[in-house]
Amino acid sequence: MIKRVATTLLSLAFALCLHAQRDSLAFANGPWQTDTLDGMVLKQCQFEGKQLFASNQQIFVLEIPDTAHYALAFAHEPRRTKTSEMAQQQGAVAAVNGSFFDMDQHFPVCYLRIDSVELGENTPGKDTVNRKYYQYGTLCLHADSVLILKTGSARRWEEALPYPDIMTAGPLLIWHDTLQPMRDDRTFVTNRHNRTAVGIRDDGTVLLLVADGRHKQAEGLSLTELQQILRWLGCRDALNLDGGGSTTMFLNIGDYQGVANCPSDNGRFDHEGERDVSNAVMVIKNDE
Repeated sequence: MIKRVATTLLSLAFALCLHAQRDSLAFANGPWQTDTLDGMVLKQCQFEGKQLFASNQQIFVLEIPDTAHYALAFAHEPRRTKTSEMAQQQGAVAAVNGSFFDMDQHFPVCYLRIDSVELGENTPGKDTVNRKYYQYGTLCLHADSVLILKTGSARRWEEALPYPDIMTAGPLLIWHDTLQPMRDDRTFVTNRHNRTAVGIRDDGTVLLLVADGRHKQAEGLSLTELQQILRWLGCRDALNLDGGGSTTMFLNIGDYQGVANCPSDNGRFDHEGERDVSNAVMVIKNDE
């Protein structure tokens, strides 16, 4: 009996390994379109015929190799506003939606600091004392540096950080080249949804990723699948941001003028279903 169980486990592990290899090859060999946008690189791909993770996917990755030429910034509005509108108000060349918020009350439910002003704090969950499971990663901006930190468990842990711009989100996906454990008791983690994430490579390149979801053409990713993609993209650190209907990538550079992906709030696979959100991550071109 023990020998039979061991053989079964080995067979399962081998099958999972084969699936992972197949998916990594499908990802690398997909019909990627690559555009260089004044120093940044935009990669986009639509995987059809259940090519990736046995599903259809549409993924956009904006690579920012020079954070001296382009700076990240956060935007926030007291009443929910579209990511594209915040980007245009800030003169951003690109933007993605930011961290989590209360849909009815509009305010952030994770710690948010912009220009040294605190705008949001961590809201504990029903099964947690200090912070929810998706409040254990923090994106920090200072001058031309971008950092992803693993938070402590204290509710106001971020208050002591010396950075003027801080956005907490999560779950933390990759930390120091190590895939972080994901909860298996939350459909937010295990089910496929639209996703937005930020990653950093060893050379300092910052990646902003959106994956569309809730469409037959783009089914979305589980957080484990998102982890794998960010690993394949070479990220040493990576953080999940708000997703679902909030997932948006806006571009205002070169031939790209408007929402690039297909937000899902209107139920159609087009560029018109953008949701009003509380905050966003901007890409600002520094003055020459």
